[in-house]
Amino acid sequence: MTQVTKDSGGTAMAAVGQERGERRGKIREAFLKNPSQMTVVLARQLGVPEVEVVDAVGPEMSTELDAGRWEEILRSFEELGQVHVICSNSSVTLEVFGQFGNFSTWGDFFNVQSKTLDMHLRPRTLARVFAVEKPSHMDGVSTLSFQFFNQQGEAAFKVFLTFGSQAPTAVKQAAFAGIRRRFAR
Repeated sequence: MTQVTKDSGGTAMAAVGQERGERRGKIREAFLKNPSQMTVVLARQLGVPEVEVVDAVGPEMSTELDAGRWEEILRSFEELGQVHVICSNSSVTLEVFGQFGNFSTWGDFFNVQSKTLDMHLRPRTLARVFAVEKPSHMDGVSTLSFQFFNQQGEAAFKVFLTFGSQAPTAVKQAAFAGIRRRFAR
């Protein structure tokens, strides 16, 4: 850890920034050894929040979106049709195929309640969102996803347009690129 001493001219801030840059470089280096690895597994191995791994993989695979526009982002998923949604914590991973739609708000919750997807989100906990295009951990085929992270850097949920096994169609690729471009920071 960098030791911070009282000084003038921002030297302490520069040291902290340099430390972050070095850590980010180490994360990226570990990821690039096997780009198809699961980011959550690498985060656990490195002892860092998963959001740091997703952020460090580089602009060719990960684009940060404007998390302040979370509702617009979620509503844009309705046009995607069936998607693969994953919610995971230290005890369980839940995967479901469904379509976003029938949005509502109740108290602190933003709800998605279509015939195939029932989610109740606490948007105040969402801190960062990324559009991610990387090889699948199962077979190396390109996956397209939108990944939402909480304030602790843990994945809140992930929305996959494709999950490997076959290359994304031109239609899915265009939809992904359009949402990424529209909401990029």
